[in-house]
Amino acid sequence: MTASTLPLSQERSSVSIRFRAYVELTKPRIASLVLVTVVVSGLIASWGQPNPWLLLHAVIGTACVAASGSAFNQWLERRTDSLMPRTARRPLPAGLLSSRQVIGFATTTVVAGALYLGLFVNWQAATWGIVTWLLYVGAYTPLKVVTTWNTTVGAVAGTLPVVIGWTAVGADFDLRLGGLLAVVFLWQFPHFMAIAWLYRKEYGQAGIKMTTVVDPSGKQATIQAVSAALALIPVSFLPASYSTPAVLPYLLTALMLGTGQLICALLFCCRRDEVSARWLLRASLIYLPTLLILMLSIPLL
Repeated sequence: MTASTLPLSQERSSVSIRFRAYVELTKPRIASLVLVTVVVSGLIASWGQPNPWLLLHAVIGTACVAASGSAFNQWLERRTDSLMPRTARRPLPAGLLSSRQVIGFATTTVVAGALYLGLFVNWQAATWGIVTWLLYVGAYTPLKVVTTWNTTVGAVAGTLPVVIGWTAVGADFDLRLGGLLAVVFLWQFPHFMAIAWLYRKEYGQAGIKMTTVVDPSGKQATIQAVSAALALIPVSFLPASYSTPAVLPYLLTALMLGTGQLICALLFCCRRDEVSARWLLRASLIYLPTLLILMLSIPLL
């Protein structure tokens, strides 16, 4: 039976499944965090008064580049994804999309995203978008089966959307940018070390060189998580460095958030079990979005 002779309900179902597969290909949860980072960075860089259309164009262009990076990541990892239960249902290992379709989608979106950023925002933002894409696809993804340093490289790629948002509004680089970069970079270590511990067996079966696989004791992973969580406390103060003493509410809240995450990281270090890892994961998911929202209030204080 050809597609043209399928009942209408089956055709609609097939289109719906294909659409959901393409959406999943973009890793929407990760993409959402990337886009929030771009927006927050642009708002902070412009002291809360950006050109809204310029920032919207930055979000659209970055969304296309991020979608391409996630798609190419899944194409490169299609074999290892099929070996892990948590990723076996992704579009490629599940057979919902072909390699040709994924490559076509990924190529189209990165070209469209880069051109969009260049034409509607500026070429500096477009350049940082491409650099982010190259690090994520060309370095982080292949390094996952080679070395534990993949996490650090991935953290750099995950931090660069801050620069996309900053350059999109034409702001000069300053200490606020340095602080925001440091916060996003360091945050990824408690977050990903918790995930790496929870899924260490699956990563090991797939041959992925996560820290928790190379060091099954968890000592290295927990040290990284605690060190980053500790460093985040003073670093989180930097984005407020150009503000008045009235910014005290931000500093106190940032201190409480950082202390809470540090306590969870220390608990993870002491216990090294799934319960403490999940507590740290939850703490990290609360920490970054809350801190980013707080940063938006700085120009108003």
